[in-house]
Amino acid sequence: MELRELFIANLKKYRKENGFSQMALAEKCETSASYIGEIEIGKKFPSIEMIQKISQAMNIKPYKLFFDETEVPDSVQRFTQQDKHELLTRLQSAVEQIITEY
Repeated sequence: MELRELFIANLKKYRKENGFSQMALAEKCETSASYIGEIEIGKKFPSIEMIQKISQAMNIKPYKLFFDETEVPDSVQRFTQQDKHELLTRLQSAVEQIITEY
């Protein structure tokens, strides 16, 4: 799955898990429901600032919008806290690099 598609799928997933309509999420992010809708159909892509607002509104870390949980091996469960921190740091760096390329 491409990164943009993964972002869209996660945005919809977390929005629905939080019980938000596009309108409710838009209100929390101080934007329009049509803008959230355009993001969800892939017509637009949010800025870093908007990604931060979206993640705060849904009470999740921003990287989760770019993270494919189905690709995490079971062995991750055995990671130490230090291993998990290093993995998340690397993931955040990779996501930031990808975003700056857009």
